[in-house]
Amino acid sequence: MSMTLKSLSLAAAFAVLTPISVLAQSTDAEADTDATNDIESQLPLGEDADKDPDLGKPYTAEVIGSWELRCIKTEAEDPCQMYQLLDDGEGAPVAEVSLFRLPEGGKAEAGGTIIVPLETSLTDQMTISIDGAKGRRYPFAFCNPVGCYARMGLTPADVTAFKRGNEAVITIVPALAPDQKVQLKLSLTGFTASYDKVSVIQP
Repeated sequence: MSMTLKSLSLAAAFAVLTPISVLAQSTDAEADTDATNDIESQLPLGEDADKDPDLGKPYTAEVIGSWELRCIKTEAEDPCQMYQLLDDGEGAPVAEVSLFRLPEGGKAEAGGTIIVPLETSLTDQMTISIDGAKGRRYPFAFCNPVGCYARMGLTPADVTAFKRGNEAVITIVPALAPDQKVQLKLSLTGFTASYDKVSVIQP
């Protein structure tokens, strides 16, 4: 009986110890792999010496009125968008506006993306009006750590209104103060000249 119990005790001990041994080996192997990856991440693999180091990087090609012509460096013709940073009237940045042209043949002549702060009421959507005219409302598409994004399509009539206008007002509602409205001023100075230089974004 004692031999049987002793054998069972040893068997139980091995049953418990074996997985721990295997786990220890696995952990050591993972640690070795992580160490190798850390070393590799610090070793440059080299690149084509003739490659332009600025490829893929954004840059401001020029400033026209209140708009920046922001482009991406490529090996061919650099795609460019219109860009304007909006502040709260006291210099603190609040929102970003980017506009681009679309291929001919669709209902929208141009498109845009507007980024507003995270604590914005999404259900109230976003409204844009030009020189006090009746506004148009646009829904928010998604939010990420940068902010909440509203995408909009501009018809030929919308683009004409932007070209003729002096100032657009973007209205949003704070999520923590739903009874209030925040109005951001978008200057249209230089809009026409900037729009003529903007790239057509291909689908």
